[in-house]
Amino acid sequence: MDTIRAYFKSPGRVLVYLILCVSAFLWLVPVITALITSLRTYDEILTNGFISWPETITLENFKTAWERGGISRYLPNSFIITLPSIVLTMLLSSLAAYALARFKFPANRVIFFTFVGGMMLPFQVLLLPVFKLTDFLGLYDTYWGLIFFHTAFQLGFCTFMLRNYMRTVPGEIIEAARIDGCSEIGIWAKIMLPLTLPAIAAIATLEFTWIFNDYLWAIVLTSNDALKPVTAGLATLQGQFITDWPVIVAGALIGTLPTLLVFLFLQRYFIEGLTLGSSK
Repeated sequence: MDTIRAYFKSPGRVLVYLILCVSAFLWLVPVITALITSLRTYDEILTNGFISWPETITLENFKTAWERGGISRYLPNSFIITLPSIVLTMLLSSLAAYALARFKFPANRVIFFTFVGGMMLPFQVLLLPVFKLTDFLGLYDTYWGLIFFHTAFQLGFCTFMLRNYMRTVPGEIIEAARIDGCSEIGIWAKIMLPLTLPAIAAIATLEFTWIFNDYLWAIVLTSNDALKPVTAGLATLQGQFITDWPVIVAGALIGTLPTLLVFLFLQRYFIEGLTLGSSK
C-alpha cells in the first residue's frame, strides 16, 4: 500500500496512468461493442440501431454461427493451414538463420539481404504472380497452396529475427561442441534451438496471429467453400440483400478465441522473447 501511495505522489506518473487507462478503454470499445452486438437479436438492431443497450440477451447467435454459419468447418480449416505453416517456417528459418549467423561464405550477406528484401515487398504486388504460380503447380484451391505461400512469405522476417539473435550466442559454446565431435545438425538441434527457444516462441506467437487472421490470400488462393479458413468463411455469411450482423459478429468473436488463447498461454515466452538482449 505504501508503495502505491508513493507511486501516485508524482503528478507525472498519475498523468501517465490516466492516459494509459483511457487508451486501454478506447482500445476495448470495439471489442465491447462487438460483444454487445453478438448478444442482441437481428430485429432489435433493426429497431434500435447498433448504439443501444440490448433489451434481451441471447446466445443463439453463437449457435447459429457455429452450426448454420459453418464456423464449425471453417475453424478447423484455419488450424490445418496455420499449424503446418508455422512448423515449416520455424524449421526452415532456424536452419537458414543458423547458417547465416555461424558460417562465413562469400554469398552470406547477399542471401541475408535477399531475405530482408523479401520483407519489403507489399502483398498487392504478388497477387497475380502467386495466383499464376499456384495454378501452374496445381496447388490452387488446396490447403498446400496456402501453407506453402505463408511459409515462403514469412521466411524473411523469421530468418532476420532468428539470425540476429543467434549471433548473440557465445561462439565458444559452438566451438566446444565441434571439438567434442558434434555435427552441425547436432549443434543446431541440441544447442542452438534450446538457446533460442524464447525467441522462437515469441516469433511463433506472432506468426500464428498473422497467418490465422489472414484474409487476402485465403480468398485469392481458394474458391472452394470447404477449404476456406474462418476469416474467408465469415465473408460468406454476408447476404446480398440482408446481413445478419449479430451472427457475423458472433462468428468473428469465435474466430478470435484461438489467437487470444495462444497469447494467454504463451505470453511469458512472448514477453521474454521481446526483451531478449535489453540488458546487454
